[in-house]
Amino acid sequence: MYRDSIWIYGATRSGKTHRLIQQLCTWAETPTIRSPARPFSTFLVFAATGDNRLELDDRIAAVTQGQYRVDSATPLGFFQDEVTLFLPLIVETLQLKTQFPIRLRPETEQQLATQLWQPALDAGRLQQPGVQEYFVVRRTLDLLQLAATAGIPHEDIPLILAQGFGQLEDAPELWEAMGEALAQWWHWCMERGIFTYGIITELYWRYLLPHSTYQHHLKRRYHAVLADDVDEYPAVMRSLFQVFLDHEIPILFTFNPVGGVRVGLGADPDALNSLADRCQQGETLTQNPDGLPPTGGHRSVGATWGSTVVEWLQQPMILPQLPASIQTLQTTSRAELLRQTAERIVDAVQSGQVQPQEIAVIAPGLDAIARYTLREILTRRDIPVLSLNDQHPLASSPLIRALLTLLALIYPGLGRLLSRETVAEMLVLLSQTPGVQGAIDPVRAGLLTDHCFVPDPNQPHLLPATTFPRWDRLGHQSTQAYENLRAWIADQKDQQQQRLIPTPVVLLDRAIQRFLYGGSHLPYDQLAALRELMETAQHYWEVDARLRQHSRSDGLAAPTVEQFIRLLREGTITADPYPVRPMGKTSQAVTLATIYQYRSDRRFHRWQFWLDAGSPYWLTGGAVLFGAPLFLQQWHGRPWTAADTLEADQRRLERQVLDLLYRAEERVYLCYSELATNGQEQTGSLLSLVNAALPLTVSASSSP
Repeated sequence: MYRDSIWIYGATRSGKTHRLIQQLCTWAETPTIRSPARPFSTFLVFAATGDNRLELDDRIAAVTQGQYRVDSATPLGFFQDEVTLFLPLIVETLQLKTQFPIRLRPETEQQLATQLWQPALDAGRLQQPGVQEYFVVRRTLDLLQLAATAGIPHEDIPLILAQGFGQLEDAPELWEAMGEALAQWWHWCMERGIFTYGIITELYWRYLLPHSTYQHHLKRRYHAVLADDVDEYPAVMRSLFQVFLDHEIPILFTFNPVGGVRVGLGADPDALNSLADRCQQGETLTQNPDGLPPTGGHRSVGATWGSTVVEWLQQPMILPQLPASIQTLQTTSRAELLRQTAERIVDAVQSGQVQPQEIAVIAPGLDAIARYTLREILTRRDIPVLSLNDQHPLASSPLIRALLTLLALIYPGLGRLLSRETVAEMLVLLSQTPGVQGAIDPVRAGLLTDHCFVPDPNQPHLLPATTFPRWDRLGHQSTQAYENLRAWIADQKDQQQQRLIPTPVVLLDRAIQRFLYGGSHLPYDQLAALRELMETAQHYWEVDARLRQHSRSDGLAAPTVEQFIRLLREGTITADPYPVRPMGKTSQAVTLATIYQYRSDRRFHRWQFWLDAGSPYWLTGGAVLFGAPLFLQQWHGRPWTAADTLEADQRRLERQVLDLLYRAEERVYLCYSELATNGQEQTGSLLSLVNAALPLTVSASSSP
């Protein structure tokens, strides 16, 4: 029992974060918290994700007016910062060569691990029945991350897999092979000072956290800790919190029993829940009109009906009468369902029943057809739409494709990456001037590439515009723009051959400044794509420089450039075209989101439309990494069965249904089509609720 440590227990939107901020202010004004031994100490505040952290920072700043010293972090962000800051202690413990660590992005991690494991992949030692090579590598890397977040040494992974899944008849040595591959990957990364999130996490809990010197510094730096939504934290955070508690540093925890959005992705609510016994004070918050309730002082649908709905989910043979706040919209085909859902939203907005920003359309998965159809109908009626985390491959941006084409024209040996179409697209996009129509239109670009582009595997190049017999048809403006671009490419080629361009990152920056005017005039989505391209390129060549340094190889730049272009064109790297927090008209928009996106972003709305309510993916569509259940505290080493999977899916379904209902302030529509897109009958786990809900039988122009 430790003085001042508090455990706040409450469901979604019960005021837990508000209570956390209140306690921070109370502690800041409590003299007994301050200690001469920690004169410069700070509050350490944890949030589950980066977006949650930014929002929490804003709320704390608004209340405290910046009066108190506050460090905020996510669990993984904290591990990374601490491992970097106290790397000498780890180097001393493991007797490593001192190198400043570079953290790998997932796409680079995938590529380098594939190259390292290629002999084992080719020999079939890592082969898994029915699994493509890309996912074999991804699964293996994910196991390292899962073990690290669970506080399990990576050497124990093969044993855990064998206990949980048994030996596979088709691949009896698979688990051992995966363990050997991970050990090889671990040592390869450590030798080069290249860290993944999994390696960083294991270095932190296994070598840094137990170090007495580190613990001494840790207790001097912070005089109180506040951790929001610990149901989303990995199990290793329990070890960190225990160190704070052992040193009598008070902690406030908030815990959501219907949270656990990241279970299956590294979160372990049960492991964190065990810390409640170490807190002196415990509080339970509920949604009520006097706390932090939904707009208008009304209890949410979940606060009123949530537990009853979950009971009906557990007993699907019972057909209750759902309340008027839960209605169903039913059609035969999915196409008709999308249309009627959009029309219902239009009618509600135009009749003044609800504002666009008060509506969310939520589904277990939002395919391109659903996003396009809903966006098309709603925007045609002047209702803006916001897709949460609507990520697209970076190379889907025409500007990014144009810059990649430029790289392939400048670096030798990349001619096979070019086509007349890509070169023509580059000519159009890189000849534009802000506020003025492009100097080279698509027709002229096609003529130029047909007559002036010389494809060649090693030295593709552009000929002068006068090579085109009727070059006078191009016009002065187009000809001048083309010749300026051609001269710039020739100049960059010369500099590249003389090794005056350190990395392609410099070349990309020059091109953006020269042809895109630094991007200052571009709309947000294009500017975000350019920023992501530059960050990706900087990271890619930083890692490349480290690998060359280790191998003492000068090497050629062109093969690395080719790998980079192929990596982007394969769609491995994505960019989010929307800001973290919507601005302008977008903030007044209808929200489209998957269940995971909506819950992890902690959204809430007056009206929710649950799309594809008959889909089986409400039960089975949760994001769960391969082997994830075996790394949770509640697993005790027995074989994992199909019944275990079904039980875990059912628990997740109940959590997410209850969580979504708590986030609905007034009404939920269960949008159901008898047939899925592929024509199969929909008989998912929410079908009993669909059958029990009041049907939306009114005409499109009437109020419900």
